[in-house]
Amino acid sequence: MSTQKSVQQEAGTVEENALRLEPEKAEQIIEALNRDLADSYVLYHQLHKHHWNVEGAEFLDIHVFLQEVYEDVEEAADDLAERLQALGGVPHANMTTLAEKATVEPEDEDVYDIRTSLENDLEMMGDIIESNRQHIELAENFGDHATAEMLREQLVTIEEHAHHIEHYLEDDTLVLESATN
Repeated sequence: MSTQKSVQQEAGTVEENALRLEPEKAEQIIEALNRDLADSYVLYHQLHKHHWNVEGAEFLDIHVFLQEVYEDVEEAADDLAERLQALGGVPHANMTTLAEKATVEPEDEDVYDIRTSLENDLEMMGDIIESNRQHIELAENFGDHATAEMLREQLVTIEEHAHHIEHYLEDDTLVLESATN
């Protein structure tokens, strides 16, 4: 690793952008997107944990579903980072900063039954959905329609995943009652 460093842009700074969004507005949107980025990575890691640890009769379906969800979350995080960089910002990129800046609380390292795990995922998704709606409004109010549109697309995806988790959490199951005793 080289000991000579050439910093091109310091973290936490906002530079002029080719998108012609005023720096004061860009700064607020960048801050919001960095929070979304941090929240996305917390959700990503929690979903991945549940993907690894799922057990039971519905194992395969839930295992595959959780992989689809965490891949969508990772793609959304990449889009967030690229957008805030285009706005003149620096995306949060190390685990310490991501953990510090996240507004959602991950569950601990213990392994829980899949129902509890999915309930925790649904709770975190709900928090992210609410934040996403606020950030869409912020971007719209500042005339940043492209960021608002990107966030809307991400909102649709996370709402669909939350709705599917809600279905997994319903009482109806093919598992025999005797198997749950």
